[in-house]
Amino acid sequence: MLMSGGDSCCVLLLTCAFGDCVKQTVQSHGVRGLYRGLSSLLYGSIPKSAVRFGVFEFLSNYAKDESGRLDSTRGLLCGLGAGVMEAVLVVCPMETVKVKFIHDQTSAKPKYKGFFHGVREIVRAQGLRGTYQGLTATVLKQGSNQAIRFFVMTSLKNWYKGDDPNKHINPLITGVFGAIAGAASVFGNTPLDVIKTRMQGLEAHKYKSTLDCAMKILRYEGLTAFYKGTVPRLGRVCLDVAIVFIIYEEVVKVLNTVWKTE
Repeated sequence: MLMSGGDSCCVLLLTCAFGDCVKQTVQSHGVRGLYRGLSSLLYGSIPKSAVRFGVFEFLSNYAKDESGRLDSTRGLLCGLGAGVMEAVLVVCPMETVKVKFIHDQTSAKPKYKGFFHGVREIVRAQGLRGTYQGLTATVLKQGSNQAIRFFVMTSLKNWYKGDDPNKHINPLITGVFGAIAGAASVFGNTPLDVIKTRMQGLEAHKYKSTLDCAMKILRYEGLTAFYKGTVPRLGRVCLDVAIVFIIYEEVVKVLNTVWKTE
């Protein structure tokens, strides 16, 4: 399908805006400025992936039919369960700290000296609840995110395998399927990601609830505000999901040679 002139113009403007954002960040803070909040992201990536795929494997093992095939609908439900669990156990506290840390570092007088210092200060000032701001938005975002990704991934894998559930899938094909699943999740839940980020930032006190946040964004900034950052997120997420699914599928293959996981 060809894009219309308006769509092409919109993509071009968003790409230019992304490029200008990168340019100004580097000019003001150097290349290191592009990596603000990296430590908190790294600390959360491993447990997040472990919970996500661990829960998905657990649920999918019960959801598969007699031939070992997982249909698309059950793949969506298993992905939803995995997303909700990772949101509650890992993503919400880690994302809250990450967003606060990034916002703090861009302020005139940063308060946090590093990741762990930031965590201590947040907990000291706001209690443990301070790391769980925007929980509802995070659950909605992660649940829908993984539901979409696993639904698309399961659908594509079933289509590729046809009537042979044991058909081997090349890692490159897995990567392509993962990129498609990642793109689908970006277009499907970017609005929830925008709301989640607002609810976890230093100005979260402006919003009474997740619904209040969504209504205020719509009222004062318009519908397009829900899709801010779509282009840069699309590039990052497609590559990220492609790599993660390749690693996941290859690790499962190795585990299946050691003990039965299906």
